[in-house]
Amino acid sequence: MKQKKILIFNIFLFTFIISASITYFIFKSSNISKHIITSKPVTKIAEIKESIETKPIEKKDILTEVLISSVGDCTLGTDDKFTNNTFPDVLKKNNNDYSYFFRNVKDIFSKDDLTIANLETTFTLSNVKAYKGNPPFFNFKGSPEYAKILTAGSVEAVNLSNNHIYDYSKKGFNDTTSSLKNNNVNYFGEGNKFITTLKGNKYGFLGYTGFNNNKKFLDNVKKDIESLKNENCIVIINFHWGAEGSYTANEVQKSIAHFAVDNGADLIIGHHPHVVEGIEQYKGKFICYSLGNFCFGGNQNPYDKDTFIFQTKYRFTNNVLTSTSIKVIPCSISSATNINDYRPTPLEGDKKLHLLAKITKLSPNLGLKLEADDFSTLMSIK
Repeated sequence: MKQKKILIFNIFLFTFIISASITYFIFKSSNISKHIITSKPVTKIAEIKESIETKPIEKKDILTEVLISSVGDCTLGTDDKFTNNTFPDVLKKNNNDYSYFFRNVKDIFSKDDLTIANLETTFTLSNVKAYKGNPPFFNFKGSPEYAKILTAGSVEAVNLSNNHIYDYSKKGFNDTTSSLKNNNVNYFGEGNKFITTLKGNKYGFLGYTGFNNNKKFLDNVKKDIESLKNENCIVIINFHWGAEGSYTANEVQKSIAHFAVDNGADLIIGHHPHVVEGIEQYKGKFICYSLGNFCFGGNQNPYDKDTFIFQTKYRFTNNVLTSTSIKVIPCSISSATNINDYRPTPLEGDKKLHLLAKITKLSPNLGLKLEADDFSTLMSIK
């Protein structure tokens, strides 16, 4: 009996010792875990996390540039009174290759973001001319297929507001717009607006004949500018204006241009005089009063073949316009000196320098000298 009691006591003692050992081990393990959880390395991780959450993330500015080229009168056709070396004659001599006419400038146009021109002709097969008074004036037209000249030359949009767009009345005008649409050429003027987005920013184009500055005309210009500004567009306006053969902008041109800028226009491009006029800087905007002729089928051998490509570069930081720059590329309307071959060509050497000096002299309010070096002709204004 005594031995049995001793055995029971031993079993109890052994069980107690085992239970106590397990309890002690659990207690120690709990303290170790607590120590690990609250140790300094974890505190540092928390500090790093807090630092990351509170430190502002630096964002890189997004810089973009948009380059737009503008050229003057493009009469891609002829008057049927002309004979010998007409625009269609030259096309035929060159195997009806529509790329012939802009070949010497296409490299420039294809590298910009948009090229615009003044289309001073109709694309129609109509033979019913509009009466334009005495003495008889010229009525220009080309085949509807001639719109391919523009696409072949990388010209994306044209102004229609000029004194030849209705040379074959309303039918000629409608045929022209149809031909442009069929060849994916955009157009503006005569009540049409062209809006496009280039690298995230919107541009709106307007065109007018601007031979007078009466209130009705100016009110319409103001209304159109406001409509484009409401769409957050940079507004570029083409005006067909001035006096033929004049190298100096007249007071009507100046008043219209200043009015347009005062009411929100960002760039003014002019044409009609058939010769170049000066460039003005007005309230931080550029006004190019006349680009002269460019690819011009309206004269088989004009006495003044000077012209230029007017390039405007817009720079943006995070889609906010920060500066506007210009570049003048002197050209001749012909690659030949003794005749018009309807092939505008950039000038080189002394001829280039001479035309740059001529444009600078005609631009007393530009505030800069146009240099021969291409990069130095880029002048910025904010």
